Amino acid sequence: MRPSKRAADELRAVTLERSVSKHAEGSCLVKFGDTHVLCTASLEERIPPWLRGQNRGWVTAEYGMLPRATGDRMRREASAGKQSGRTQEIQRLIGRSLRAVVDLEALGEVQISVDCDVIQADGGTRTASITGAWVALRDCIEWMRARDMVSGDVLKDHIAAISCGIYAGAPVLDLDYAEDSTAETDANFVMTGSGGIVEIQGTAEGAPFSEDEFTQLLGLAKAGIGRLVDLQKMAIL
Repeated sequence: MRPSKRAADELRAVTLERSVSKHAEGSCLVKFGDTHVLCTASLEERIPPWLRGQNRGWVTAEYGMLPRATGDRMRREASAGKQSGRTQEIQRLIGRSLRAVVDLEALGEVQISVDCDVIQADGGTRTASITGAWVALRDCIEWMRARDMVSGDVLKDHIAAISCGIYAGAPVLDLDYAEDSTAETDANFVMTGSGGIVEIQGTAEGAPFSEDEFTQLLGLAKAGIGRLVDLQKMAIL
């Protein structure tokens, strides 16, 4: 039995609330159960120096956790003078995931920066961030389209992410912290709306997991991401 009493293939309650930031060109407050992340997409009239003259834009991401996103207050990384390795890894993952579904040439010579700030953490902050970031990014692109700044299909597909793991000997979907902290295997899947795999991160915390167990986790992830994409589609109606 899972601590949350959910079925093995059951997501936490997921909500995607758009336009929560007055100033950002696109924004989304995403909730995966008790994990809450504010995602904002900002249009910047600049591109990285190494992209100049290539007639294409860029999408990048930053990620951070507020000091009381967890049970004990965390020190702000800014006060330490540098980002942790975990933070850098997650924000690079978010950026890679978003760029996988963006036509950078159609975007033009601009940069969209997506900030994912964890307000409350209960496991799955990176997967919630990617799922909500897509909504914020999409609204930023539509903001540009309304001002004749882009044309055509800049955004090629949906992107969403979910965690899966082996908990108490069984494959389960969308781990919360109680499961994630004691899981025998922990994995994150990033996939497009059409079923393409963008990234898989999987780690055995104890005994190695089998190919059959991996196949079961992949099946759970596909179904879970399919439901997340449906929620994204509902959110942008």
